[in-house]
Amino acid sequence: MTPIRAMHQRSRQAGATAIEFALVASIFFMLLIGIAEFSRVLFYWNTAGEATRLGARIAVVCDVTDTAIKDRMTYLMPLLKDTNIQVAYEPSGCDADADTARNSCRSVTVSVADVSVKTFIPVVPITVSMPPFSTTLPRESLDSATSGKICN
Repeated sequence: MTPIRAMHQRSRQAGATAIEFALVASIFFMLLIGIAEFSRVLFYWNTAGEATRLGARIAVVCDVTDTAIKDRMTYLMPLLKDTNIQVAYEPSGCDADADTARNSCRSVTVSVADVSVKTFIPVVPITVSMPPFSTTLPRESLDSATSGKICN
C-alpha cells in the first residue's frame, strides 16, 4: 500500500469516528442530564417532606397564624404556593378563639398537595407531579411559645 493511499484511508476513518462519537456523545449527555434532573426532582420531594415537618413543628410549638406557618414553608421551598399548603387543627375549630389561643387543640396536621416539578431534559421536557405529603404532631405548647429560633 502506498503512503498516499494509506493517508486517504485514514482520513475517511477519521470522519467515521467523528460521526460515531457525535451519536454516542449525544445519547450519553442526554442520559447524564436526565439523571441530574431526576436527582433534582428527588431533592424537591425530600424538601417538601421536610417543609411539612417544619410547618407542623412550628404549629405545635409557636403561637402563630397559618399565614406565618405557610410563609416559613415557602421560604424553605419556594416551589410551594399558599394554595398547596393546608394546616388543620384537631378538633376542628379549636384554633378559632384568640382568647384561648389553641388551648383545646390536641394535634395539628400540615399537608402539601398538588405540587408539580418541571424538568429541563432536552427534547423530552417532563412535568412530574409530587405525591402529597402530610405530617401530624400532638399538641405541645400551642399557646405558650412566642419566641425562640423556631418561632421567628
